[in-house]
Amino acid sequence: MSTPQTASSPLATPRAWNLVRDGYVSDVVPQFVPFAADAIRLAGGVSGRRVVDVACGPGTLSLLAAADGAEVDALDFAPAMIEALEARRAAAGLSSVRACVGDGMALPYADASFDAAFSMFGLIFFPDRGRGFAELRRVLRPGRPCVVGSWKPFDAVPVMAALMQALRAALPGLPFGQGVAPLGTREVFEHELREAGFREVVVHDVEHATTYPSVDAFWSSMQRSMAPLVLLRDSMGQDAFAAVAKSVRHDLGQAHGDGPIEAIFRANLGVGIAPTDAG
Repeated sequence: MSTPQTASSPLATPRAWNLVRDGYVSDVVPQFVPFAADAIRLAGGVSGRRVVDVACGPGTLSLLAAADGAEVDALDFAPAMIEALEARRAAAGLSSVRACVGDGMALPYADASFDAAFSMFGLIFFPDRGRGFAELRRVLRPGRPCVVGSWKPFDAVPVMAALMQALRAALPGLPFGQGVAPLGTREVFEHELREAGFREVVVHDVEHATTYPSVDAFWSSMQRSMAPLVLLRDSMGQDAFAAVAKSVRHDLGQAHGDGPIEAIFRANLGVGIAPTDAG
């Protein structure tokens, strides 16, 4: 089996996700809940099942699955995300989630342990996606579903395309946002699932809208919750980043006005079934 690899990225290290934790919990989790609900539906439901959530972040899918009656093992390489998950789990009064810090390319679980496996917008950043897919397949029981989430390219979301254009205008050497979206096309996604040995592969187009009350609210949210931006601000320093932020805000206002913004976020949810034979 070939092992698709991604180029080295700062998003493939825990630091970015540790830095972005608070903004991720406040701003991103509410946006991701409907995508997680879609993933659970595409897996055929999880009530009474043992499931694994790899690259779980602060537990968006994990807590939904537990509330639906699943027994959940959740894993992420960023300690701050696991801390957030544990706090949210305790606040929700859920006892059926076991969370740990770990490597999604070397899962600490026995073969054929789970009835469903998920990785929502996390496996896409693995340095070696092939290993990530192989591990999901390894820990699944035969005939059980795996659901992986990826984002469509920025161009599929006009306000995000405008944001990237504004950032590149302010920072011509911007080190992110110009490459190919990982698993951004149906063809690549289907190929990598099949290469990992999954059967009955289907990639679903899913979209959900988030409305921001103003362009300022949108831009503030992105600065809090978008991991590449949080890394950029951290590396530049607050004062230097402030000039960039002012330029981007101006360009966003020119493109979209100052009023409410509806962002329709578009994703691919790839579903595959673990084989029932040795192959």
